[in-house]
Amino acid sequence: MSGIHRTLISADALAERLTKDAPTRVFDCRARLGEPDRGAALFAAGHIEGALHADLDTHLADMPGLQGRHPLPAFDTWLAQARRWGLTGDEQIVVYDDAGGQMAARAWWMFRWLGHEATAVLDGGLDQWQQPLESGPGHEPSPSSFQPKPPLTRLWQVDQVMDNLQTSTYTLVDARSEVRFRGEQEPIDPVAGHIPGAMCLPSTDNLTDSNCFKSAETLRARFAHVASDNTVCYCGSGVTAAHNVLAMRIAGLPEAALYADSWSGWITDSTRPVAPN
Repeated sequence: MSGIHRTLISADALAERLTKDAPTRVFDCRARLGEPDRGAALFAAGHIEGALHADLDTHLADMPGLQGRHPLPAFDTWLAQARRWGLTGDEQIVVYDDAGGQMAARAWWMFRWLGHEATAVLDGGLDQWQQPLESGPGHEPSPSSFQPKPPLTRLWQVDQVMDNLQTSTYTLVDARSEVRFRGEQEPIDPVAGHIPGAMCLPSTDNLTDSNCFKSAETLRARFAHVASDNTVCYCGSGVTAAHNVLAMRIAGLPEAALYADSWSGWITDSTRPVAPN
């Protein structure tokens, strides 16, 4: 059995860890935007044995508001949740979904925000899992006194984005689709377009047809023109942007910053510029 996994883990490697009782905590992050109860229903219907449910709306985000549709919870709130889940810091965390890691990458980023290095996304998600599932609400772990370590992540705030409009020191990368980026379609947010100066690299293009991540070499070529620590990722609400952060780490590139408020937070102030205008 290999050592810790920091980006991805295969279904076979996870099954081996669970068979050998290696310290592992698995989180089911399945969700459907606009259907806040769907993730819990999917979890109850069937999940990897021993997994806990990490809900996008109740665990991985605060209430919608000026910081967008899925603002990050306060750091101390997230730390308290990690303790309720019984984390010790010595386990391998594995997060999964059924969308090629588009939801799970948010949890991956957030556990690394706590400094938990041994955190990985199940490559290909539940579709790659060949073992029987268990149903029901899942078990209730014993709380812990987990102590965070220095964050492994970089987090940007709106004032930094505003300053960058003048300096263009950093490259903003939008993970949404091209049509949303160009403002041709906007099915979710009330304003269409993108942050001026940003470029579009849709997170869906990080994946193969089987919803597994493309090779490190392919991803390295994809992000080659933003392969520096001057990259800031955003999306609609700070969820799929983490997928691009993860893809860059798989490629062996520097850690990109996350602008978690993203587009839905940016547009809450009508004085902020929008492109195309």
